[in-house]
Amino acid sequence: MDAFTPQPRPCWIAGRPEQGEQALAVFHPFDGTEVASVAVPSADQVERAVAAAHDVAREFRRTPAHVRAKALAQVSEVLAGRAEEIAETITAENGKPLRWAEIEVQRAVNTFRFAAEEARRFSGGLQRLDTDANGENRMAVVRHVPRGPVLAVAPFNFPLNLVAHKVAPALAVGAPVVVKPASATPLSALLLGEILAETELPEGAFSILPVRGKDMEKLVTDERLPVISFTGSTKVGWSLMEAAPRKHVVMELGSNAAAIVCPDWTDLDFAAQRIATFGNYQAGQSCIAVQRVIVDRSHVEQFVPKLVEKVSALKTGDPHDPEVEVGPLIDEDNARRVEEWVLMATDAGAKVLTGGKRTGTTVEPTVLTDVPADAKVWREEVFGPVLVVSVADGVEDAFAQANDTRYGLQAGVFTRDVQVAFEAAAELEVGGVIIGDVPSYRADQMPYGGVKGSGTGREGVRSAMEDFTEERVTVLTNVAL
Repeated sequence: MDAFTPQPRPCWIAGRPEQGEQALAVFHPFDGTEVASVAVPSADQVERAVAAAHDVAREFRRTPAHVRAKALAQVSEVLAGRAEEIAETITAENGKPLRWAEIEVQRAVNTFRFAAEEARRFSGGLQRLDTDANGENRMAVVRHVPRGPVLAVAPFNFPLNLVAHKVAPALAVGAPVVVKPASATPLSALLLGEILAETELPEGAFSILPVRGKDMEKLVTDERLPVISFTGSTKVGWSLMEAAPRKHVVMELGSNAAAIVCPDWTDLDFAAQRIATFGNYQAGQSCIAVQRVIVDRSHVEQFVPKLVEKVSALKTGDPHDPEVEVGPLIDEDNARRVEEWVLMATDAGAKVLTGGKRTGTTVEPTVLTDVPADAKVWREEVFGPVLVVSVADGVEDAFAQANDTRYGLQAGVFTRDVQVAFEAAAELEVGGVIIGDVPSYRADQMPYGGVKGSGTGREGVRSAMEDFTEERVTVLTNVAL
């Protein structure tokens, strides 16, 4: 008798589970074993999902706030109740260590809770118009109205929470959402579909489509999806914007985060540990992972050996091992690319202080110094476990080095000097500055995004809700003010 072969995990078409005409295999990044297969929807199924989102949009935007808030709160509670299962799923498809997967689940729990809270209080405002003589006895009512259904294109590095960052705000404002998860990591998004289906959201409020190729291109250009929310590589992000010039496109793209150790900072052990951890915590596959470490010359002799010691002590291996801190990259192609960038830097004169070697999809946590300013590991986003150390002669030089990149997402500044802190906030060309720590802090309720080549919008629940809506004004006449 043939062994029983389970059906692929279903995709979600207008809130309902369906099998597809094809299946997509999902492989474990650590050992290459097949984790599961998922249904790939047909062109007809994609059409039905988009049509349903379009058809329900008007009804859904007028759904009472308490109804949307209740559904979001329910999702938050179920995610919390299934946290262990979901964390294991994230680790299996993404390869991030279990300890970090557990944190991602908790962040998704918080994201839906924040969205539930914001759904109740997100509204417009009143503006008196009698500041001009022509506006006497007039008042403006400003409301936030959904722009329309949202196409949410999510990356592989946070397969649950960065889906949540798009789904939760869209549902909070009453906008239907069509999710395209990363092909390498669709399982967490599909599991979220199970949980969303248990709510009382109207049919068509969400679909989750692991599509590829031409079906993806059709989603991008389909006028019934007027909003695109994309998180991922800079190259793909700008190509999406070019393909949909008349849409409202919100992008969070690349980064090349810097951590600056200023002359006044004395706790070098703390700085070294934080930089070592958050330069490597997801094998460097995070847009806020520290990549460049800019150390004031007065600290170099003491600090660099401490950093090398902390990085060397990080445990790599099977991400399901609770002791493992650094797991594999998403696939061997990316691991090979990181290895090549390190070799290119060493060929140009850089020194490897620790790490630098690759085994399959795993790259050893690496520290480089004497890296030329034109090397890819300095100028581009490595998206791997590589730290590049440079020396600065004073704060002004450190800020100039930090700005020497085409990305501007976040920077960390180790200082206790208030004047330096405010100078950093003014001079660093980034969307966020973390004082006294590394760029590891990504509160899901705060505005999050960058400048330069790091995107066009802000993630974070409230910010996304504003991006997914537009202001509409109603002027009341002959009213008492």
